[in-house]
Order: sequence, then structure tokens, then C-alpha cells
Amino acid sequence: MRDLYEKREPIDVVTLTAQLKKNKLLAKAGGAAELTKLSNLLSTAANVTAYAQLVREHFIKRTLISLASEVSDLALDAGGNVKDILDLAEQRVFSISQIQSDRSFILLKDTLVESFDRIDELQKSGGELRGVPTGFQDLDRLLAGLQRSNLIILASRPGMGKTALSLNMAQNAAVLAKKKIGFFSLEMSREELVDRLLVAQADIDAWKLKTGRLDQQDFLKLSDAMGVLAEAQIFIDDTPGMSIYEMRTKARKLMAEQNIDLLFVDYLQLAHGRNQENRVQEVGEISQGLKNIARELRIPVLALSQLSRAIESRGEKSPQLSDLRESGSIEQDADVVMFLYHKDDSVREQVSLKIAKHRNGPLGEIELFFRGDRVRFYGMEKGTTQS
Repeated sequence: MRDLYEKREPIDVVTLTAQLKKNKLLAKAGGAAELTKLSNLLSTAANVTAYAQLVREHFIKRTLISLASEVSDLALDAGGNVKDILDLAEQRVFSISQIQSDRSFILLKDTLVESFDRIDELQKSGGELRGVPTGFQDLDRLLAGLQRSNLIILASRPGMGKTALSLNMAQNAAVLAKKKIGFFSLEMSREELVDRLLVAQADIDAWKLKTGRLDQQDFLKLSDAMGVLAEAQIFIDDTPGMSIYEMRTKARKLMAEQNIDLLFVDYLQLAHGRNQENRVQEVGEISQGLKNIARELRIPVLALSQLSRAIESRGEKSPQLSDLRESGSIEQDADVVMFLYHKDDSVREQVSLKIAKHRNGPLGEIELFFRGDRVRFYGMEKGTTQS
């Protein structure tokens, strides 16, 4: 057998018998009949993949049994924190589920075929956006829409309108493009978000809605807006203080049930991870988790983020990637980073949206007009592009 292996020849009963004859060792080995008998005792290599799958499944089951015992012990401990136990269980179950993944190396040729089909579809579509549209033409022109598997970060200092802009994008995608949207709101309640959506859709004064001073015309607009938004596929989860593992579980469930096209997270720093003793590492864990959600579900994930106070003490108004608060991992994990800021603080309605990182495309800056009484941004349809 060693001789056959070294000559890179196949090893079976026929070739082994021939080699033993050549070496005058066939009789010593027990003859051809004995070799045939021995070969019948072996499992065929044709089923080796199925055997490996069985071994893997039994290993996963044993690992789950061990985890169940560990979680049971933690739950029986009177001093255990329920939220921590749930987080640990979710994290460990996810790790085990990754063992089950069949994802492996793919031959370049197969990927090229997929890429050609995708490019061909783009050509046939006549220049339609490849990604999910935001409804802001200059932004969609720069990004070609929000791309699947991408983590997009929208960052600013507090009070700049991050939530309003993200809601406008969600509303445009759901109402105009008929996309299905998931929205994790860790800061605002579901009722507050719905009020903002109604104000923007109905084009009525937000303060009048809040104080109960709407006139008859406003009520007519509000009624029409409710009819439009009732058809919009926007799914809101306003659970406060979610962990990235809870978020991942819920996102998977929503994808399985609704096949969503886009996911928003408002905002990143309000989520938490396992490493709560080191905030920088925790934020890095969250940003990496969001990127993993985008890749696993193959949808764009747009997460809002805070900027550090350092920008306020700097003469330069334009934010830099280094201004992202609490972690350089956000910059590293993100495919796109956008900053919302005022070039001139005296003109609050004019807001700049700077694309500071774009992994697969151009950088640039677009101008937006913000009406606070309508909680709505409007595109000014002009922009600059950098190479």
C-alpha cells in the first residue's frame, strides 16, 4: 500500500493484489480472497461526508446538553442575574450554531458566474439603484443605494437630527420603494417614532400634534398619512438596553418571518455587549456584531452613532473618523461612515451630510435642508464627489 501511495496510484483490492504479486508477497498476505474479505469489512469512502455529518451532529448535541446543564446551574443560583444568564445563553447557542454552518471555500469560477449574472441584471435594469434607496437623490447617487451586507454608520453630535434622518430614510424606502424595514429604537419609544412618521408624512406641524392644536385641514392630512403608513412595512422594536445578542436573535426572527430589506439601529452606544468592564472593547463587540448581522442576513444595517465632544473644541467643524465615540472599531467595521453636521451654526436649517468612508465607492458631501417643525429633511440635489 505504501508503494502504491508513493507512486500516487489508486489503492483498492485490484491494485493492491497486483502490487503484492509483483513483490511476491500475495501468498504471505493471505491471498486475493483474504484481501477481498478484509476490504468488505471497511466502510466505503463514498459515504464519508454523511459519516462526518453524523459525527458533527452528535458533537453539537453533546455540546448543547453540556450548555443546558451549565445554564440550569446558573439559573438555580439565587444570586444570578437573569439578564446576564440570558445573554450568556444566547451567545453560547450562537457559537454552537456556527459549528453547524456549511459555509466553506468557494471556487472563484463559481463566484465569477454569480457576479456576471448580477452585473448583467444591473445592465438590463437601465441604471436602477443596486441597493435600497434612501429617497435622497444625491446620497443614492453617491452610494448607489444602501448595499446589502454593508454596515452603514450615521454619526453626529446630539441634537443634529440623526433619528429624524434615519426615519426619513426608512419612510422613503418603505412608502416609495415598498421595502420591508426593521427598526431597533433603543432611545425613543414606539409612540414617539410613530408621531414623527405621521408628522413627516402628513406635512403638519409637530408642535400642534403634540399639544392637540390641529385644525380640520391638519386632521384631513393626518388621516391620509395614516392610510399611507398603514401600508408601509416598518417593524419597530423599542426594547431599551438590548444586548447585541438579543438584537441578533430578533433580527434573525424578523428576517425569517418578514424577509426584511433594511435594518436600522438607533443608536449603537445604547446597546451593550458581554465585556461591560471595558467600554471601548464593548463598543467594538457591538459594532462587530452589527457587521455580522449585515453579512449573515445579507441586508444593509444602518446604525446611528454619537460623536465625541472633541469636535466641539476644535476649530474645524467637519467631523473626522477619529471623532467616532468610544471605539476605533466602529470605523474599522463600517463599510460606510456618514457625518451629519452644520457648516454654519447660525443657519440651523442647512445641514451637511459628509461621506467620510466608503469602502467600495467615492467619498463626498451633500447638502440637506431640515425643517424641525416637520421633523423632515429635504434633499437640495447638488453634491461634491471626491476620488
